[in-house]
Amino acid sequence: MSSRRKLKKDLNEMVFDIVEECYSASLMDEKKVDEANKIIDEAADFQDAFIAKINSAKSKADFKGFNAEIEEKAISFVEKLNKLNK
Repeated sequence: MSSRRKLKKDLNEMVFDIVEECYSASLMDEKKVDEANKIIDEAADFQDAFIAKINSAKSKADFKGFNAEIEEKAISFVEKLNKLNK
């Protein structure tokens, strides 16, 4: 069972990795800056919404599906990054 702190840490690390990859892609090709910024904005919005969801959880039982949701969204972002880097 994850704790609130661990969930937030995992979420922040995932978003940091996405932002880092977007900046790298935009540095390599200036044509990709707009698309990279869209991905960064989407990641930031997801982070804000999910932290609010974590904070609103009443007990650890509410955390059950949170890791899976973070993992699903991470896979979605990786697919977008792969399209960006083509």
